Amino acid sequence: MKESNEIRKAVLDKYTQIAKDPGCNSSCCRDNEPIDLQTLRIGYSEEELKLAPENSNMALGCGNPRAIAELKEGELVVDLGCGGGFDAFLAAHQVGKTGKVIGVDMSAAMIQKARENAETGNYEQVEFRLGEIEHLPVENDIADVIISNCVINLSPENNKVYSEAFRVLKPKGRLAISDVVSYHELSDEIKNNTKLYTECISGATPVKELKEILELVGFTNIRITKKDGSDDIIKSWEKGIKLADQVFSAYIQAEKPQLDEN
Repeated sequence: MKESNEIRKAVLDKYTQIAKDPGCNSSCCRDNEPIDLQTLRIGYSEEELKLAPENSNMALGCGNPRAIAELKEGELVVDLGCGGGFDAFLAAHQVGKTGKVIGVDMSAAMIQKARENAETGNYEQVEFRLGEIEHLPVENDIADVIISNCVINLSPENNKVYSEAFRVLKPKGRLAISDVVSYHELSDEIKNNTKLYTECISGATPVKELKEILELVGFTNIRITKKDGSDDIIKSWEKGIKLADQVFSAYIQAEKPQLDEN
């Protein structure tokens, strides 16, 4: 397994480059395919594409976490690995002016891009913070919902990410994640491939292990489901290596229990 610091640097370099040049795609997107088409493929609608600022969508996801988030007006949402802010802005439309969305990303270039998009779109209820998702710059017990789109697999310490998510959520707060998960333990050849790590593959956690992590952290009502159309999404990423029988696009849902339920 690659060293954590080496992985973090590779991921940071990759997504900083994408922020500065959106035409430079990761394999979380399909080469030579329009961004809008990529986004429709993973579960967004034409209407959603029109709602968010144009430069916020870089087609870096593997699903649509808001499809399972059941966001309500007035809620506070935290977006882990917000990128240019696409999901954060769409969430803002759902929580309204009385709600709030906090996006967190480790790339200063992504945060700058997201803040510019927020100013352009006049999203006063959206805030973007620079920070690592393993060490969230967010207070305890404030979020109603945490969303994330194909980002947690990029962390070499996803147990810390879920622990931080648990800390930040209110009791009865909800986790609504879209991510790449593996059916089984990946080979050392794949896990040690830094390029595949930055392309959302090598860091995929086996589904059984992921459930155990969430349970250990304290989450309840855990559901890890294969996204409709997952095989097509994963096959579109394949570049000489069979992936669809090893990983899948998953929706990950869980709740933080009430204190008296612990």
